[in-house]
Amino acid sequence: MKVVFNVYPTAFDCPGGGEIQLLKTKEALLAGGTKIRLYDQWNPDLNWPQIVHHFSVYGGSSVFCNYIKYQKKLPLVISPILWVRGDTSRYPMDEIRHLLNLSDLLFPNSEIEADALSEVFGVDRKKFHVTYNGVDSIFMQNKQPSGDLFRKKFGVEGQFLLNVANIETRKNQIALARVAAKLKTPVYCFGNIRSEDYFKQVLEGGKGYFKHLGYLDHKDELLRSAYQACDAFVLPSLLETPGLAALEAACMGTKLAVTQEGSTREYFSSFATYIDPKSEVSIENAIQEVMSKPKDLKLKEQVSSRFPWSETAKQCVAGYAKLL
Repeated sequence: MKVVFNVYPTAFDCPGGGEIQLLKTKEALLAGGTKIRLYDQWNPDLNWPQIVHHFSVYGGSSVFCNYIKYQKKLPLVISPILWVRGDTSRYPMDEIRHLLNLSDLLFPNSEIEADALSEVFGVDRKKFHVTYNGVDSIFMQNKQPSGDLFRKKFGVEGQFLLNVANIETRKNQIALARVAAKLKTPVYCFGNIRSEDYFKQVLEGGKGYFKHLGYLDHKDELLRSAYQACDAFVLPSLLETPGLAALEAACMGTKLAVTQEGSTREYFSSFATYIDPKSEVSIENAIQEVMSKPKDLKLKEQVSSRFPWSETAKQCVAGYAKLL
């Protein structure tokens, strides 16, 4: 089976979870014997693949996807990586609807994402084939770096919260920073800064309790050490599908307080504490609740067994097989 992967043109300028999903899916598929190439606009070879798999419905995707369907007449799979409910004003709805209908098969990251996209955009539910997000095996190893590595590197003492996400409005760090300041509990964040203006607002709201440590590769042992050292991983995003960092934290046995918006419950069941991201009271209550709880290894067991990238690869292959 030969598949070409593609994504919108600026995706890797400031990569996030969607880009990691693409690369880890590629890695897992190659390990399972599927032949994968990344599309190269400077040296294209679209006579090679049997299927083209495009990641994201972000603006700029239509030109490529139209060419695949109308000019090359190749089967097209799209992973939307999108959660849409309620206010849709910030989305290019017509372009997204076009892409969802253009594709031969859609790979959402959860059943609830499939339900939402089908309902909002009027796409036949049978067109969706769920491929769950996965976790790198490095987070499932028995031997992990201790929390001391992180604490010594950054001079951290006492209780603290951890947030691993790009700094942008969708990740809602401003509300987390305000709550951290109110609780006088520091929150340390790893991630790219996607909006400098928003970052300044977050720092102002945090009053010294929100501390940005820059970007850290998800394979860096400092990240695993941080998961071990923190009192809770907090992800109060306005939406998630479900957040790769949250899956990583869960695999490390870290206690989770995560948004209720998106597919988080489908992944974490009753083993996480859920947040209404639009309510700072809810964020505060969730943090206090999760910090008072002991670690529950059932969450680690569930995520490790259900969501390795090898399972994602099997789900993708099953979807490709439907088209071939």
